[in-house]
Amino acid sequence: MRVARLAFAAPAGVALLVGMAAGLARMGVFEMDAEALQDAHAPAMLFGFVGSLVVLERAVAIRRTWAYAAPLLLSLGALSLITPIPAAVGRTAIVLGLALMLVIYRLIWQRQPAVATSVQALAATCGLLAAGLWSAGVPFASVSLVAAVFLVLTIVGERIELGRAGGLTARGENAGLALAIGVSASALATVIWPGTAHAVLGAVLLVLVVWLLVVDVARVTIASTGAARYMAVCLLSGYAWLAAASAVLLAGGEPDAAAYDLVTHAVLLGFVMSMIMAHASVILPAVLRTPLPYRPWFYVPVALLQLSLIVRAIGDVRGAGTVVQVGGIANVAAIVLFLLCAAASAVSASRTTRVKGEPHAQP
Repeated sequence: MRVARLAFAAPAGVALLVGMAAGLARMGVFEMDAEALQDAHAPAMLFGFVGSLVVLERAVAIRRTWAYAAPLLLSLGALSLITPIPAAVGRTAIVLGLALMLVIYRLIWQRQPAVATSVQALAATCGLLAAGLWSAGVPFASVSLVAAVFLVLTIVGERIELGRAGGLTARGENAGLALAIGVSASALATVIWPGTAHAVLGAVLLVLVVWLLVVDVARVTIASTGAARYMAVCLLSGYAWLAAASAVLLAGGEPDAAAYDLVTHAVLLGFVMSMIMAHASVILPAVLRTPLPYRPWFYVPVALLQLSLIVRAIGDVRGAGTVVQVGGIANVAAIVLFLLCAAASAVSASRTTRVKGEPHAQP
């Protein structure tokens, strides 16, 4: 079963590699004539990698064979964008994958109605609307914030779910749901009323960050040790980047090219990737039934990611393309290094488990 689940996760890993290569090509780190590859950068990262892993985790949770079609539609749909297959095929596959994700959330809701599920279903709806508009011909850049909200609210829903175990009240949950609705509405409004809606989105996101800081146990566990402190560092770093992106939107309205780069990567790398690094030791065992214990060396890629994003942000603010390239290369290095660290931890844990499971030699 582990091998079968790995087969479903593998295309997401390929989408990550494609997305990173396309991102470097877009920055001019190396020459790439294939326009389709460069255009696939954001969809590959958003839908093909993160979105596919999110829905794969949900498919594992509900234990329905048909649900595994959703992660494949997302990852393979994104990967098809760099092939001779018409782009409409890949975009349609992504739309279908997100629609199936909503069906999965409906089943989860029927089993256990909860505010966290509502927020995550709202997130998937944003992803579906973004993919639908893109499939209908709207430039991806125009719907990228809506697509990003898909991932942001998915994480918010997960924090609400975990917060219940930490004493989050019904009033606190409802406040989170209200903010999620506000973020979704203002993100969609950016497609129709750019500028003003961007500023509104920035303001609502800032309030959301404050709410997360108030309800999240990370502000307490940062004083602990081991895995708890590591996760808190990742979470608080992610919130800081989401706040930075929000401030840029609030202050500048519709972002120009440099601000757009700063905002999108602050959200998708600073916030989302920090959250992935924080929860990898929980997600991988749940999806692949492979142990991934925390190791102190996990801090190295996390620190590199934060520093590289700071360098990239400085380059965006100053309009220094070379600095942006340096930051972008370091972004990729941080992600690759984290994958290597995670693989090393998983292999080490598996070996330890096998050794402990071996019968002792008889005298």
